[in-house]
Amino acid sequence: MGSVAANDTAAPEISPAAPTRTLARIFEFPIGGLFSMAHLIIARHAQASFGQANYDQLSPLGEQQSTWLGEYFRDRGLRFSRVMTGTLVRQRETARLALQAMQADDIVPIENAGLNEYYAESIVRAHLGDFEPAKLQREDYREYWRMFRQAMSVWTEGGLPQAQETWQQFGDRVNGALAEAVADTSREDTILVVSSGGAISRAIADLLGAAPLQAIELNLQFRNTGFCELIVGRAGMRLVSFNNLPHLDTAERRASITAA
Repeated sequence: MGSVAANDTAAPEISPAAPTRTLARIFEFPIGGLFSMAHLIIARHAQASFGQANYDQLSPLGEQQSTWLGEYFRDRGLRFSRVMTGTLVRQRETARLALQAMQADDIVPIENAGLNEYYAESIVRAHLGDFEPAKLQREDYREYWRMFRQAMSVWTEGGLPQAQETWQQFGDRVNGALAEAVADTSREDTILVVSSGGAISRAIADLLGAAPLQAIELNLQFRNTGFCELIVGRAGMRLVSFNNLPHLDTAERRASITAA
Protein backbone atom coordinates (compact mmCIF):
# COMPACT_ATOMS: atom_id res chain seq x y z
CA MET A 1 0.00 0.00 0.00
CA GLY A 2 1.26 3.51 -0.76
CA SER A 3 1.66 6.54 1.45
CA VAL A 4 -0.80 9.35 2.02
CA ALA A 5 -1.51 13.02 1.82
CA ALA A 6 -0.26 15.60 4.32
CA ASN A 7 -0.93 14.52 7.86
CA ASP A 8 -2.52 16.51 10.64
CA THR A 9 -0.27 15.77 13.59
CA ALA A 10 3.22 16.91 14.38
CA ALA A 11 6.09 14.61 13.48
CA PRO A 12 7.52 12.74 16.45
CA GLU A 13 10.93 13.77 17.72
CA ILE A 14 13.94 11.69 16.79
CA SER A 15 15.01 9.55 19.71
CA PRO A 16 17.84 11.10 21.75
CA ALA A 17 19.63 7.80 21.38
CA ALA A 18 19.66 8.07 17.61
CA PRO A 19 22.98 9.07 16.00
CA THR A 20 23.22 12.83 15.44
CA ARG A 21 24.76 12.74 12.00
CA THR A 22 21.79 13.79 9.88
CA LEU A 23 23.18 17.02 8.45
CA ALA A 24 26.51 15.44 7.70
CA ARG A 25 24.66 12.96 5.49
CA ILE A 26 22.88 15.57 3.38
CA PHE A 27 24.57 17.17 0.38
CA GLU A 28 23.34 19.52 -2.30
CA PHE A 29 24.63 18.15 -5.58
CA PRO A 30 22.65 18.85 -8.78
CA ILE A 31 21.13 15.85 -10.49
CA GLY A 32 23.14 14.94 -13.56
CA GLY A 33 26.24 16.66 -12.16
CA LEU A 34 29.63 15.13 -11.54
CA PHE A 35 29.45 12.49 -8.81
CA SER A 36 32.67 11.03 -7.48
CA MET A 37 30.75 7.84 -6.62
CA ALA A 38 27.87 5.89 -8.09
CA HIS A 39 24.64 7.87 -8.32
CA LEU A 40 21.50 6.15 -7.00
CA ILE A 41 17.99 7.46 -7.65
CA ILE A 42 15.17 5.87 -5.66
CA ALA A 43 11.70 6.81 -6.94
CA ARG A 44 8.30 6.12 -5.51
CA HIS A 45 5.73 4.62 -7.88
CA ALA A 46 3.17 6.86 -9.57
CA GLN A 47 -0.40 7.31 -8.36
CA ALA A 48 -2.11 3.96 -7.86
CA SER A 49 -5.80 3.24 -7.26
CA PHE A 50 -6.46 4.31 -3.68
CA GLY A 51 -9.90 3.32 -2.40
CA GLN A 52 -10.45 0.76 -5.15
CA ALA A 53 -10.71 -3.00 -4.75
CA ASN A 54 -7.33 -3.35 -6.48
CA TYR A 55 -4.95 -0.65 -5.29
CA ASP A 56 -2.03 -2.16 -7.19
CA GLN A 57 -2.61 -0.57 -10.59
CA LEU A 58 -1.72 2.86 -11.89
CA SER A 59 -4.46 5.41 -12.39
CA PRO A 60 -4.54 7.35 -15.69
CA LEU A 61 -2.86 10.23 -13.85
CA GLY A 62 -0.26 7.81 -12.51
CA GLU A 63 0.59 6.75 -16.04
CA GLN A 64 1.07 10.40 -17.01
CA GLN A 65 3.23 11.06 -13.94
CA SER A 66 5.46 8.14 -14.93
CA THR A 67 5.88 9.53 -18.43
CA TRP A 68 6.73 13.00 -17.12
CA LEU A 69 9.32 11.47 -14.79
CA GLY A 70 10.97 9.66 -17.67
CA GLU A 71 10.96 12.78 -19.81
CA TYR A 72 12.67 14.66 -17.01
CA PHE A 73 15.40 12.03 -16.74
CA ARG A 74 15.79 12.06 -20.53
CA ASP A 75 16.10 15.84 -20.67
CA ARG A 76 18.80 15.72 -17.99
CA GLY A 77 20.77 13.32 -20.14
CA LEU A 78 20.62 10.45 -17.67
CA ARG A 79 21.33 6.91 -18.79
CA PHE A 80 20.77 4.17 -16.25
CA SER A 81 23.27 1.36 -16.03
CA ARG A 82 20.85 -0.65 -13.90
CA VAL A 83 17.14 -0.42 -13.08
CA MET A 84 15.56 -2.37 -10.24
CA THR A 85 11.93 -2.47 -9.13
CA GLY A 86 9.82 -4.40 -6.68
CA THR A 87 7.43 -7.00 -8.02
CA LEU A 88 4.28 -4.91 -7.52
CA VAL A 89 2.42 -3.82 -10.65
CA ARG A 90 2.47 -0.12 -9.73
CA GLN A 91 6.25 -0.21 -9.32
CA ARG A 92 6.94 -2.15 -12.52
CA GLU A 93 4.59 0.00 -14.61
CA THR A 94 6.09 3.23 -13.31
CA ALA A 95 9.54 2.04 -14.38
CA ARG A 96 8.31 0.78 -17.74
CA LEU A 97 6.58 4.03 -18.67
CA ALA A 98 9.49 6.15 -17.46
CA LEU A 99 11.98 4.13 -19.50
CA GLN A 100 9.67 4.31 -22.49
CA ALA A 101 9.63 8.11 -22.22
CA MET A 102 13.43 8.07 -22.01
CA GLN A 103 13.55 5.98 -25.19
CA ALA A 104 15.41 3.40 -23.13
CA ASP A 105 13.11 0.43 -23.72
CA ASP A 106 16.18 -1.76 -24.15
CA ILE A 107 16.83 -1.64 -20.41
CA VAL A 108 15.23 -4.62 -18.68
CA PRO A 109 14.49 -3.86 -15.03
CA ILE A 110 15.53 -6.36 -12.39
CA GLU A 111 12.62 -7.33 -10.12
CA ASN A 112 13.33 -7.74 -6.42
CA ALA A 113 10.50 -8.41 -3.96
CA GLY A 114 12.60 -6.85 -1.22
CA LEU A 115 11.55 -3.45 -2.61
CA ASN A 116 7.84 -4.15 -2.17
CA GLU A 117 5.81 -2.06 0.25
CA TYR A 118 4.97 -3.22 3.77
CA TYR A 119 1.80 -5.30 4.02
CA ALA A 120 -0.48 -2.49 5.20
CA GLU A 121 -3.71 -4.48 5.30
CA SER A 122 -2.07 -7.25 7.31
CA ILE A 123 -0.72 -4.70 9.81
CA VAL A 124 -4.06 -2.94 10.27
CA ARG A 125 -5.98 -6.20 10.53
CA ALA A 126 -3.51 -7.46 13.14
CA HIS A 127 -4.23 -4.32 15.15
CA LEU A 128 -7.99 -3.96 14.63
CA GLY A 129 -9.28 -7.37 13.64
CA ASP A 130 -11.99 -7.54 10.96
CA PHE A 131 -11.38 -4.61 8.67
CA GLU A 132 -12.33 -3.51 5.14
CA PRO A 133 -9.72 -0.90 4.20
CA ALA A 134 -11.02 0.00 0.74
CA LYS A 135 -14.52 0.61 2.09
CA LEU A 136 -13.32 2.91 4.88
CA GLN A 137 -10.93 4.69 2.51
CA ARG A 138 -13.92 5.65 0.38
CA GLU A 139 -16.28 6.49 3.25
CA ASP A 140 -14.07 8.23 5.80
CA TYR A 141 -10.61 9.13 4.55
CA ARG A 142 -9.47 10.83 7.77
CA GLU A 143 -10.69 8.04 10.04
CA TYR A 144 -8.88 5.47 7.91
CA TRP A 145 -5.58 7.28 8.30
CA ARG A 146 -6.14 7.81 12.02
CA MET A 147 -6.49 4.05 12.50
CA PHE A 148 -3.61 3.41 10.12
CA ARG A 149 -1.31 5.62 12.19
CA GLN A 150 -2.27 3.78 15.37
CA ALA A 151 -1.50 0.42 13.82
CA MET A 152 1.81 1.57 12.37
CA SER A 153 2.88 3.04 15.70
CA VAL A 154 2.41 -0.32 17.41
CA TRP A 155 4.08 -2.22 14.55
CA THR A 156 7.20 -0.04 14.40
CA GLU A 157 7.77 -0.59 18.12
CA GLY A 158 7.94 -4.35 17.61
CA GLY A 159 4.28 -5.14 18.21
CA LEU A 160 1.78 -7.09 16.09
CA PRO A 161 3.86 -10.26 15.66
CA GLN A 162 0.86 -11.83 13.92
CA ALA A 163 1.26 -9.43 10.97
CA GLN A 164 2.74 -10.83 7.77
CA GLU A 165 6.19 -9.52 8.69
CA THR A 166 7.78 -7.64 11.58
CA TRP A 167 9.21 -4.13 11.38
CA GLN A 168 12.71 -5.62 11.60
CA GLN A 169 12.06 -8.08 8.79
CA PHE A 170 10.70 -5.26 6.64
CA GLY A 171 13.84 -3.19 7.13
CA ASP A 172 16.14 -6.13 6.51
CA ARG A 173 14.59 -6.99 3.16
CA VAL A 174 14.45 -3.37 1.94
CA ASN A 175 18.06 -2.64 2.83
CA GLY A 176 19.14 -5.98 1.42
CA ALA A 177 17.49 -5.18 -1.91
CA LEU A 178 19.15 -1.77 -2.08
CA ALA A 179 22.51 -3.38 -1.39
CA GLU A 180 21.90 -5.66 -4.37
CA ALA A 181 20.88 -2.69 -6.53
CA VAL A 182 24.24 -0.97 -6.04
CA ALA A 183 26.48 -4.04 -5.90
CA ASP A 184 29.57 -3.87 -8.12
CA THR A 185 28.90 -0.30 -9.27
CA SER A 186 31.45 2.41 -9.98
CA ARG A 187 31.53 6.18 -10.32
CA GLU A 188 30.32 5.91 -13.92
CA ASP A 189 27.09 4.20 -12.89
CA THR A 190 23.66 5.73 -12.36
CA ILE A 191 21.11 3.33 -10.90
CA LEU A 192 17.34 3.73 -10.80
CA VAL A 193 15.27 1.95 -8.17
CA VAL A 194 11.47 2.16 -8.23
CA SER A 195 9.84 1.19 -4.96
CA SER A 196 7.13 2.45 -2.58
CA GLY A 197 6.91 5.25 -0.05
CA GLY A 198 7.15 3.11 3.07
CA ALA A 199 10.08 1.07 1.79
CA ILE A 200 12.02 4.14 0.67
CA SER A 201 11.31 5.98 3.91
CA ARG A 202 12.45 2.99 5.98
CA ALA A 203 15.77 2.95 4.12
CA ILE A 204 16.27 6.71 4.45
CA ALA A 205 15.39 6.69 8.15
CA ASP A 206 17.86 3.87 8.74
CA LEU A 207 20.53 5.78 6.84
CA LEU A 208 19.98 8.86 9.00
CA GLY A 209 19.73 6.93 12.25
CA ALA A 210 16.18 8.13 12.83
CA ALA A 211 13.67 6.59 15.22
CA PRO A 212 11.17 4.08 13.77
CA LEU A 213 8.19 6.43 13.88
CA GLN A 214 10.19 9.01 11.95
CA ALA A 215 10.26 6.56 9.04
CA ILE A 216 6.46 6.53 9.05
CA GLU A 217 6.33 10.33 9.13
CA LEU A 218 8.62 10.44 6.10
CA ASN A 219 6.38 7.87 4.43
CA LEU A 220 3.27 9.96 5.00
CA GLN A 221 4.87 12.90 3.17
CA PHE A 222 6.21 10.94 0.19
CA ARG A 223 4.65 11.95 -3.12
CA ASN A 224 3.97 9.86 -6.19
CA THR A 225 7.02 9.70 -8.48
CA GLY A 226 8.96 11.71 -5.91
CA PHE A 227 12.56 10.57 -5.83
CA CYS A 228 15.59 10.62 -3.58
CA GLU A 229 19.19 10.87 -4.69
CA LEU A 230 22.07 9.16 -2.98
CA ILE A 231 25.75 8.70 -3.64
CA VAL A 232 27.26 5.29 -3.10
CA GLY A 233 30.87 4.48 -2.34
CA ARG A 234 33.16 2.48 -0.11
CA ALA A 235 31.84 4.29 2.98
CA GLY A 236 28.26 3.31 2.15
CA MET A 237 25.33 5.47 1.00
CA ARG A 238 24.85 9.18 1.63
CA LEU A 239 21.65 11.11 1.10
CA VAL A 240 21.72 13.95 -1.42
CA SER A 241 18.05 14.93 -1.63
CA PHE A 242 14.63 13.68 -0.61
CA ASN A 243 11.14 13.54 -2.19
CA ASN A 244 11.99 15.60 -5.30
CA LEU A 245 9.33 16.44 -7.92
CA PRO A 246 10.99 18.71 -10.49
CA HIS A 247 8.96 17.09 -13.28
CA LEU A 248 5.70 18.21 -11.62
CA ASP A 249 6.77 21.49 -10.08
CA THR A 250 5.35 23.82 -12.72
CA ALA A 251 2.24 25.94 -12.82
CA GLU A 252 0.67 23.60 -15.39
CA ARG A 253 1.42 20.37 -13.53
CA ARG A 254 1.20 21.30 -9.87
CA ALA A 255 -2.38 20.06 -9.64
CA SER A 256 -1.06 16.64 -10.68
CA ILE A 257 0.94 16.21 -7.48
CA THR A 258 -0.51 13.32 -5.46
CA ALA A 259 0.46 11.14 -2.53
CA ALA A 260 -1.64 7.98 -2.72
